[in-house]
Amino acid sequence: MERAVASTAVSGIGLVAAGVVACIAAPMAAAQSARRAWLGVWLIAAAVAASVAAATMWRKARRLRTSLLSKPGRKLLLNLSPPIFAGALLTCELARRGDFDVLPAMWMLLYGAGVITGGAFSVRLVPTMGACFMVAGAFGLLFPAWQNVLLAISFGGLHLVFGALISKNHGG
Repeated sequence: MERAVASTAVSGIGLVAAGVVACIAAPMAAAQSARRAWLGVWLIAAAVAASVAAATMWRKARRLRTSLLSKPGRKLLLNLSPPIFAGALLTCELARRGDFDVLPAMWMLLYGAGVITGGAFSVRLVPTMGACFMVAGAFGLLFPAWQNVLLAISFGGLHLVFGALISKNHGG
């Protein structure tokens, strides 16, 4: 029964909304001439997307009459949080140093790692999405000139595709 609850904890609708936010942010960020402004666009987008995703997960849990802090919910949070926290700390330090080039790849890699580990308690689509983020992050390291495009493809496109699949196949 715990597995059944965990398998429906991620909101596909929330992932789609996060993807829309990233698709809007990508061209706005790319248009910025200053790297700090570029970072600001992505940080605002991340805050909006995370808020929407959390709200839709809460709504889905409520609809299913379960708690986000149930055992599967806690496992998801405990596995996703460390890579996100590490990414936030590294983002602050790299931005302080003025070293923005590695940020996109780092974000994709750490988010992907968190989604894989957090998704271990969810449907198979979730860790698969995390692996796709890690592949995008690896490409970001290899092809730094493509990092804005890869951010749009990953945080935009991957969230849209996997969110739609989760919504369709796993109850919203």
